[in-house]
Amino acid sequence: MPYELSEIKKAGIGLIGCGIFFTFLGVILFFDRGLLALGNIFCFSGVALILGWQSTWQLFTKKMNYKGSISFLFGLFLIFVRWPILGIILEIYGSLILFRGFWPSVNAFLYQIPVVGWILAYPFMILDWIRRSFS
Repeated sequence: MPYELSEIKKAGIGLIGCGIFFTFLGVILFFDRGLLALGNIFCFSGVALILGWQSTWQLFTKKMNYKGSISFLFGLFLIFVRWPILGIILEIYGSLILFRGFWPSVNAFLYQIPVVGWILAYPFMILDWIRRSFS
């Protein structure tokens, strides 16, 4: 496998997964502030474990990432002051801006996962198979 994962990076991926789960659960349960905040803490901790604390700090304080950092942190603030819908929207926008340089690496990693890589490689075949199975 081209990507070697240490135990700390595996824990970081697990924390990001828990963060996504709690954020999804918070959205499903009518934007519950506690679950959304817990999801944010898990995601931020996971990113910090994967990248390292110094690289995470540099990611948030880089001049070209100020717009993403400010919108992410302002979205987090809005969640804490009971504006969760607008806060989630700002956090998603901030995350997309902050992590736009990582998408090629994430894409290459996803293609290495057995089932997910096949689905990503042949999306039209999957959609055609689903359409035929329900007809």
